[in-house]
Amino acid sequence: MATVTHDTPGVRGSALGVGLGLALVSAVSFSLSGPLAAGLLQTGWSPGAIVLVRVAIGALVVLPFGIISLRRDWAPVRRNARLVVAYGVLGVAATQFCYFAAVQHMQVGPALLIEYTAPAAVVGWFWARHGQRPGLLTLGGVGLAAAGLVLVLDLTGARLDPVGVAWALGAMVGVSAYFVINARTDTGLPPLALAAGGLTVGTVVLGLLAATGLMPVTTSPAPAVLAGAQVPWWLVLVVLGLVTAGISYVTGVAAGRRLGARPSSFVGLSEVVSAVVLAWLLLGQLPRPVQLVGGVLVLAGVVAVQQGESVTARRTAARARATMQA
Repeated sequence: MATVTHDTPGVRGSALGVGLGLALVSAVSFSLSGPLAAGLLQTGWSPGAIVLVRVAIGALVVLPFGIISLRRDWAPVRRNARLVVAYGVLGVAATQFCYFAAVQHMQVGPALLIEYTAPAAVVGWFWARHGQRPGLLTLGGVGLAAAGLVLVLDLTGARLDPVGVAWALGAMVGVSAYFVINARTDTGLPPLALAAGGLTVGTVVLGLLAATGLMPVTTSPAPAVLAGAQVPWWLVLVVLGLVTAGISYVTGVAAGRRLGARPSSFVGLSEVVSAVVLAWLLLGQLPRPVQLVGGVLVLAGVVAVQQGESVTARRTAARARATMQA
């Protein structure tokens, strides 16, 4: 079984640009799921049904490309079978199931806030497990991003429920595992293969939860209303599966390989900002000024974390060169 090791060191130049671009594509793709799902929820679809179909379509789309990327060499899959299962169970199924279980007991805003403490958890994991202490700039970025999230999610009058908090923490663990596993560069698994395997395992797990009644599944043939227009339910599901599952997971893995778990997890926070914008465009939910200020703080925190990781990487490289010359 492969083990989670040190985070990917900082990258520069074109590799950094490509990594940031992929991370942003992943975040924006994920953020589209909320507004699209809201359109289906209003017609009678249950959250569980939407998640199951979304992940299943994503698996069907990505799986052929994942198989092709292996080039008939299945050894990496066999070597990393447990890692792929963990990715599917934690990074795909648990994240979805725990979040929707949380919002049955508490408001969406606090549940999302707890779930999106994942980047801080990733920083803490590498600090505690591998001694990779974050610099002051990185810690400052964490603080800025956290403050921004509180404003974006608009927690006015929110109440916490212990059961809901427990489920939201489960979702946070799933998101953290998603970013940490994405950043693994020592597995020999192509990004497409990891994404395909994770989505396939996630589909099986979610299907079992639905079959046992733990995750209620209801559907409706009524069209969804998005941006004031009626959209066929099947078209919404196709976009959910193709964009918010297939594209988002593939680009997320590719971004993690280039940036490392910590920077990519903080870029992932832009999903929350993008979701607010898309909810405005598709659902007419105009963001409040305080949410716009929060979005600016989140983005400032992301930039600070990226700069902090670059500084840490340069210092680490300088110490390594000094040690070799001694």
